[in-house]
Amino acid sequence: MFGPKAVKIAGKSRVPGVTITQFVEHLPAGKSTPDFARKPMTTTVQEGKKAFFKAMVSGEPPPTVTWVRNKGEMDDQEKYSTRYDERAREHVLEIVNVKPEQADNYKCFATNEYGQAACAVTLNVVEGMKIDPKLLELLLSAPKKDYERICLEFGVTDFRWLLKELKQIKKEREDEQSKVVENLDNIKQIEVKSSGRAEFSFDMKLRDPNSEVNLYKDGTLIPYDDDKNSKHSLQKTGINYLFSIKDPQREDAGFYQVDVEETNVLTTDFQAKIKDSKVTENEDAIFQCVLSTPLNKITWSKEDASLEHGGKYEITISEDKLTHTLRIKDCQMADKGAYYALAGITSSSAENDGADKDAQEKVEDGKEGRVGGEGGDGNESRRCLNTFFLSLSHCQNADRGVQFVRGLSDINAKVGERAELSCKLNSETSEGRWYKNGKLLTEEDGVKIIKDGACHILMIECCKKDDTAVYRFEAEGRKSEATLNIQDPPRLDPDALGEFTNPVIVRVGDNAEWKLPFSGGAPMNIQWYKNDNELLPAVNVKIDTSDTESQLRLTKCQRKDTGEVKIKIKNEFGVIEAVSRLIVLDKPTPPQDPVEITESAVTSVEFKWKPPKDSGGCPVTNYIIERQQVGRNKWTNLGEIPCIPSYKDTDVDPGRRYCYRIRAKNAEGISDYLQTGDIPAGYPGSPTAPKVVSAFKDCINLSWCPPCDTGGTKIIGYNLEKNKTGTNYWSLVNQNGPITVKDVFEGAEYRFRVSAINLSGAGEPSIPCEAVIARNPKKPPGKVIDLKITSSSYTTFSLAWTKPKEVKGVEDEAQGYYVEIRPIESLEWTCCNATPISLTSYTVLGLKAMASYWVRVIATNYGGNGEPQGFDSYIIAMPPPVRPKFKDRNMKTLMVVKSGNTIRVNINFEASPMPDISWVKDGIPLLKHVTITSSDRGSQLLIPTSERSDSGIYMITVKNIVGQESFSVEIRVTDDPKPPGPVELDENIPGTVTLCWAPSPDEKRDDRLHYLVSKRDSFKRTWRTAADNLFNNKFTVVNIMPGREYYFRVFAKNDMGLSPPSESPVNRKDSASYMALYETDYCYSSQDKYLCRHIVNNLRTAPEGYECYMSCAVKGDPAPRVTWYYNNISLNTNTNYHITNVCGVCSLLILRVGPKDHGEYRVIIENKLGNAESSMTLNVRGKL
Repeated sequence: MFGPKAVKIAGKSRVPGVTITQFVEHLPAGKSTPDFARKPMTTTVQEGKKAFFKAMVSGEPPPTVTWVRNKGEMDDQEKYSTRYDERAREHVLEIVNVKPEQADNYKCFATNEYGQAACAVTLNVVEGMKIDPKLLELLLSAPKKDYERICLEFGVTDFRWLLKELKQIKKEREDEQSKVVENLDNIKQIEVKSSGRAEFSFDMKLRDPNSEVNLYKDGTLIPYDDDKNSKHSLQKTGINYLFSIKDPQREDAGFYQVDVEETNVLTTDFQAKIKDSKVTENEDAIFQCVLSTPLNKITWSKEDASLEHGGKYEITISEDKLTHTLRIKDCQMADKGAYYALAGITSSSAENDGADKDAQEKVEDGKEGRVGGEGGDGNESRRCLNTFFLSLSHCQNADRGVQFVRGLSDINAKVGERAELSCKLNSETSEGRWYKNGKLLTEEDGVKIIKDGACHILMIECCKKDDTAVYRFEAEGRKSEATLNIQDPPRLDPDALGEFTNPVIVRVGDNAEWKLPFSGGAPMNIQWYKNDNELLPAVNVKIDTSDTESQLRLTKCQRKDTGEVKIKIKNEFGVIEAVSRLIVLDKPTPPQDPVEITESAVTSVEFKWKPPKDSGGCPVTNYIIERQQVGRNKWTNLGEIPCIPSYKDTDVDPGRRYCYRIRAKNAEGISDYLQTGDIPAGYPGSPTAPKVVSAFKDCINLSWCPPCDTGGTKIIGYNLEKNKTGTNYWSLVNQNGPITVKDVFEGAEYRFRVSAINLSGAGEPSIPCEAVIARNPKKPPGKVIDLKITSSSYTTFSLAWTKPKEVKGVEDEAQGYYVEIRPIESLEWTCCNATPISLTSYTVLGLKAMASYWVRVIATNYGGNGEPQGFDSYIIAMPPPVRPKFKDRNMKTLMVVKSGNTIRVNINFEASPMPDISWVKDGIPLLKHVTITSSDRGSQLLIPTSERSDSGIYMITVKNIVGQESFSVEIRVTDDPKPPGPVELDENIPGTVTLCWAPSPDEKRDDRLHYLVSKRDSFKRTWRTAADNLFNNKFTVVNIMPGREYYFRVFAKNDMGLSPPSESPVNRKDSASYMALYETDYCYSSQDKYLCRHIVNNLRTAPEGYECYMSCAVKGDPAPRVTWYYNNISLNTNTNYHITNVCGVCSLLILRVGPKDHGEYRVIIENKLGNAESSMTLNVRGKL
């Protein structure tokens, strides 16, 4: 077998426009080729600005990302900078100070050992005046009538200079689009329709109808389909494409692009609008600002004066921190003006429209500001205008005197800082007064009062906590007030902070301590961190905090404790942090492997190593070297050397071997040692492993390369050794090393190694070569013959084939075989046997049931592998088709279960492929409490706790593609029967007794319930069964002997057994007694006609499959002849019925009642004196 070959397999990326090349034929488990999770986007930037390309990649192991350009090099790091942003997981290419000549096509490559992913991107450079790339993209896709509106939205009032540049870019774009699009027309920019959907459309005729049309939002691929109810949908009618967004929200606003393959064909910008609102004088005005990113607070202002919550202004924030609202209470004429909402460096503004009789507030279309942008320098933002027109009407036209043009606003100030309250009147001559909590203020109170025309200012130079108050300004009856809140955030003393930031240096086992005083408003929350992990009090962590100081003490510090120590002080007004560093000093760790021998001469050896992984917090000053001659126990100290990690030993004897110990030393101590292997002095190194040039039955030709290290002297020869496989003995083939080895036996397997010889002697032998057999070369075998499947199951299938024929000089004899399989959904073949098999049959194991596989067999010999032989179609892992059949011939068709017990029915069957199994009860689906468990060989029905309602006929149907089979089992759920009622005795005919009893309470619930009568006389102590299988409540007992006392018991009986006996109406509880009379007390003459006792019931119902017993008592002299009839047909000669006449009791027994037994039964008795008859009707109930 040969090692893996380098291949190039084209793969498919999840991102359009990305090509993947796989370097190996089979990917190991858990490994993957690189791919782009997000590819870089084409960028247009202004000359002199920065350009950014950003990409996100995936793959295992993580791939390396490189960038190249088509028309130049990227070696100049001052122009091109690459980095990896760990937080965003992005690979970034930054081009600083973009020049026109850098406009080019750039490629990004992601590479690991298993493959490479690549994609292309274009950089466009705009010369002259700054142009927003987003503006250009929108203008390229917009009709000319919309140019002015779009430019105004971007703050561009004169766009004529853009037309030439736009025309050039548009021509280049059209040339690029013409490669994939024949015609692009009727473009309609995105807008929200009356239906509530945001839509944009265009007419586009593709050159290739199968080209992919992709939709991007802010550079991210958006999935879509043709369902109108989807969030993003595409409706195509002829050449018209209509993209729509269902129920657009704020998060749907963004920059949308439509690409065909990798070519951009359309760009549109979707932004939300602010609804109009109205207000009149003396009412409240409401302004709303909706952000795209949550913020805890934005700044509201009017004419450069900030507005705070309280008094006239009410500022609220929604729970999601996206909607910020300003309410202006009781609007007056002085409230007219421009109001601004500033979020970060993005602002929205509104300006005064002057007086208006209709007095309304309008909110025009607004756009959010955008910070930086792809391809920009990232330091500028575009300010867009949201215009809020606030105009107020008067109720009367009379002069209202002094009015506030701008009132006071609530402000916050910190302790020690300056605070300023200001307002503006409509008159420069008006005077006013300032009040603090209702008390008049003068400059003697430590404040500065300034009047600048119509502006009045109250200034507090150094705020204190008691300056918190409500301040009011009054002028000619008009007043405005605001609240000044003095905040006292945490503060640190600069000297104490400087001392805190100095590193704390301690030795291992010592304690480290930090102390930092602070001031600020209570309560304070103090937190200590080490390496960004919060420290909590523990055995080695002590934290003491007071109102003005916090102290941290770490005891018994270890080297691993080295790192950053931070304190965070927080109160309701702010947070402050201070950072220090802990350095724990220790001895260094041992020097690191590997030890590399750089020189091995006759009189010296030189080697080098890697410095310690951890220097112990202070630099390594020296290395301590010890030496031991191999074969001796003594170690010799060679002294200390400077901190360079290499050593040359010049005091060695030729031909000796030495071992060295190396220790690192710093100011804190000496490390443990690193011990080298044996280093020879003057011996040559090992040559390369021998390579088999050719092999024949009587000789083997070898070659090798000389060692890199000659040992300081000339190589004078080689020793070649051989080893026969299966032995441990290496024999010298010939000193000085021949190239051709002739001392071999045909068919034997050998390995070879070689060692170099110089003046000091022979060096270490090389690595042995791979085993080689002494035999003449062979040609690979041909294809196997007659490949077939001999058997199969759900997890295995067995193969058989015939050995390929030999063709002299073309195809030699096969010596083994490989079996390979490939799942139908995979492209990779898997070898089932690691080593060749010699048999011409093989069983493949571990298959997935009903899965499809391609199978092939490859013949091989030591000349190589032959051509594979496979099947014309795939093979399904399943047994041969078998019609369902039940395996157990003695399956029960009837099960009787006591109520409350578990019902478990196991049905074993044989079927292939795996069948569908269904159960029904009395023809309807099973209830939920019945559990069915099925496999490919059987099925089980389980009812954990049975009830009488579970009785019925359960049928299982097993069905597959070959056929189906069904089986039914009757389940009867019953319980121990309850006894019948009291027994009554009646004698109408001498020698007989008729017993009557009340039915058992279970008779109505159990149609299989019947009765058993037993008797005992006074002369015998044993109970005998008088009758069984009685379905009525009467029975006549015959052969009653006069003068004896008889006892009777009646039992209820069902499939579970007997009930307790019926209770006696006379002197014994469990029996009925009867004293027979003597014959003299009752007799008949010989001339009497016979007497016939009729059958007890005229109508009887018996379950199908049970016995049915009918009887009557007769008397006559001479003895009458008895004949039974069924539907007027005599039954006396019918062998299916058992008829008896014993002591005057005539009976008919049907052993197994069936539907054919339904009908009328008559018994006729006759003698020479006359005849009599009695009849009844038998109904047969079907099975349960």
